[in-house]
Amino acid sequence: MTLASILNTERGYNKKKIITSFFYNLNSTIPELAKELNLSIPTVTKLVNEMVEDGILNDYGKSESKTGRKPSTYGLNPQSGYFLGIDVKKRHINIGLCNFNGEIVRQDFEIAYTEQNSSIEELHEICQIALDFIKGTGIEKSKILNAGVNISGRVNPSTGYSYSTFIFSETPLTEIISEKIGIPVCIENDTRAMTYGECMKGSIVNGERNILYVNLGWGLGLGIVINGELYEGKSGFAGEFGHISAFDNEILCHCGKKGCLETEVSGWALHREILSNIKDGKVSILSQKAANNENITLHDIIEATNSEDFLCIDQLEVIGEKLGKQLANMINIFNPELVVIGGTLSEAGEYLIQPIRQAVKKYSLKLVNSDSKIICSKLHEKAGIIGACMTARRQMFEQH
Repeated sequence: MTLASILNTERGYNKKKIITSFFYNLNSTIPELAKELNLSIPTVTKLVNEMVEDGILNDYGKSESKTGRKPSTYGLNPQSGYFLGIDVKKRHINIGLCNFNGEIVRQDFEIAYTEQNSSIEELHEICQIALDFIKGTGIEKSKILNAGVNISGRVNPSTGYSYSTFIFSETPLTEIISEKIGIPVCIENDTRAMTYGECMKGSIVNGERNILYVNLGWGLGLGIVINGELYEGKSGFAGEFGHISAFDNEILCHCGKKGCLETEVSGWALHREILSNIKDGKVSILSQKAANNENITLHDIIEATNSEDFLCIDQLEVIGEKLGKQLANMINIFNPELVVIGGTLSEAGEYLIQPIRQAVKKYSLKLVNSDSKIICSKLHEKAGIIGACMTARRQMFEQH
């Protein structure tokens, strides 16, 4: 029997609860599980024994105990199941696979695909990349229990629909992708998935439960964690930070409106301003590439910034100051313990963080901002892959 079929049996619900407990506790004894899950010890004993026999759990032997009989310790068998994570970016995808314990066993970054404005052909190409990746892992597809796909913009995880990209069918996007790759699929807003990845494997080290995660890549998104839970809003559309009205400008945002925060605070805005300054005669490490009409990526800009390119540093500081001013409003509203700056531009480190901190200090209430620590993401580009894998695992086991 496959793991999925085992969990669909009469006792599958309680087995899912046991598995979910191990996601957070790693190893536990039967008495500890019984207490946490409010089940009887005989019931848990029977379930655990069945799961060991089925290869879902490992018996790690007797644990240390000062008095009395030492109980056995159990944990997940990492090879009993896997989760695929597909992080769809503007011009490439990142893809990874994690085992049952949430450990990444393989990951590939910046796989280029033919950008065709979210067409069905583009989606099919992404699905083929996923199939090639799965084949390259050497892991049986039947062991991959769920796939998480990160999509930018408005996404409703509950219904499986995307309202910003890949809009060409009345069929839920999850069903289309699932049919192509032969694995159950869930979708999530990319920033929210990155937020979850950061919470599970990144910067959350002191049990912080109220967090803002800023995804500063080509666009600008906000992930919100309240009392330890991801906040999605009614239809999954919460966190559209980049589309608040912030500027009296005539720059048309890709959402169709003018004056959005994203028009001046995003990788798109940074890229535009650097190229404009170079055209006006400003000197930069990137000047030659611009003169040759070569493609300049955000990674090129970050590399130039970290090589102390004055133009890139200046423009990044401008963006950091503008972002910090608006982030001050979010801090006043949410009073978070932690603010994590993630996305591609976070790789600029202190060149970005310092102007953000200064602006937050200037524009937010002192009593409120003193509660909030502002840091760079520890995961950077890995946040999307990890978040997609963790989201696939969470949606299969925790949202029932």
